[in-house]
Amino acid sequence: MRRTPEITLPLRINPADGTLPEQVAAQLRDLISADVLAPGDPIPSSRALAQHLGVSRGSVVAAYDQLLAEGYVSAAAGQGTVVNPQLRRVHPPAPLPKPRRSEPAPAALLDLRPGRPWTGDLVGPQWKAAWRRAANAPADAQPPGLGLPELRRAWSDHLRRMRALVRDPDSIAVTGGGRDGLALILLALQRPGFRVGVEDPGYPSLRRVPARYGAGVVPLPVDEHGLITNRLPAQGEAPELLLVTPSHQYPLGGSLPMDRRQELLEWAHDHRVVIVEDDYDSELRYTSSPLPALAALDDPVDGRVVLLSTLSKTITPALATGFLALPQWLVPAVAAIRSDLGQPQGLVSQRAIAEFLQVGALRIHTQRMRQRYRRRRAEVVSALRDRPGLAVYPMDGGLHAVVETERDEAEVVSELAARGVVVSPLSQYWSQAGSRRGIVFGFGAVTAAELATGLHQIAEVASSPALPTATPRKAD
Repeated sequence: MRRTPEITLPLRINPADGTLPEQVAAQLRDLISADVLAPGDPIPSSRALAQHLGVSRGSVVAAYDQLLAEGYVSAAAGQGTVVNPQLRRVHPPAPLPKPRRSEPAPAALLDLRPGRPWTGDLVGPQWKAAWRRAANAPADAQPPGLGLPELRRAWSDHLRRMRALVRDPDSIAVTGGGRDGLALILLALQRPGFRVGVEDPGYPSLRRVPARYGAGVVPLPVDEHGLITNRLPAQGEAPELLLVTPSHQYPLGGSLPMDRRQELLEWAHDHRVVIVEDDYDSELRYTSSPLPALAALDDPVDGRVVLLSTLSKTITPALATGFLALPQWLVPAVAAIRSDLGQPQGLVSQRAIAEFLQVGALRIHTQRMRQRYRRRRAEVVSALRDRPGLAVYPMDGGLHAVVETERDEAEVVSELAARGVVVSPLSQYWSQAGSRRGIVFGFGAVTAAELATGLHQIAEVASSPALPTATPRKAD
């Protein structure tokens, strides 16, 4: 016979509040009406509840009889008492207020906010096998501070193959994503007066992390090629840490030329600045092969560059998994922080991701997604390139598009939202009010039909009769 699990209910008896059966019935009725007890949930036996409350069993039986008569509970021989499975028919919930006839029905939501990849083709035989074997492995081990050795070796190999970066697995740290990785570096380096340089415009969520750890934020200008390295702060004014996106500047899309990369590295070494290279989507390029990482130009022992990468764009943000490729001098400090705070990634996910990497499944998945996103990019360019009043930024890679418009930015965003299309305003990517106005939208996580619908709405709402007097180079 199946044993019914013991249930503890928050019932209290007060002799001044009426008879015992009335109190028990009223409190159970309130729990059922508040959905604390759902239809079909078992109710404690009258003997168990009487013992728990310290009252006679007869009082509880009387309360149950009252609730049974009202249709709140039901009982069957040998099955105990349960909340009536047909409760919603006997006591239907109060109807929601009807909308006013003058209010139009909201449009279907099409979320085109940037940052989401396509995950519809992710779950295949290799993905399932990796997670199945990871879940069946022994569950009594503790995750190592810097991460599972097999995963660190697999990521080291991945960086060598895909990013031309040779790093010892011992210098790799597994993180809980991009923000966790940046926070780990901040904690390892931070001291009073610590300042962090950020690109302006830049990635809003990462830009907010330093302030949460008490660091000052120093906005640094970018142009169509990325960070303007000849305008970096001089001696005495340089920040202690600099967060950059050299392979694909976020959100404008520029790629830092080689002369600027060399100038940036020289500046960092001269001023003892640690560079955090945010490698968020560098493998998703459409016009050429992925560019070598900035860290590949730096010394693996005494260098100044930390490569920060995640699986959010190549696989899914749901994994909340990232990596740091550290210069060796920084490894002990990061390891000490991890020892104190613990490893945020469980062993099951680390084992599964390690196997997914080891069998080459991530490289195959990335190649397949690159082809898909290349088609989506072409659809964006085709739909918006020749629209009057719009300037589409070059899209050499990534999952988002940037479009400047002559129309008021807030009006464009608001009107698109009213039509059921959600995008991000371009101005929000600057630390202060940006001089450029437009929208940023993602094209990775939607079907071809959904993207076509969104692009039609964007073209209608954002375009205006006249072309801008000065526009960035258009995408082709």
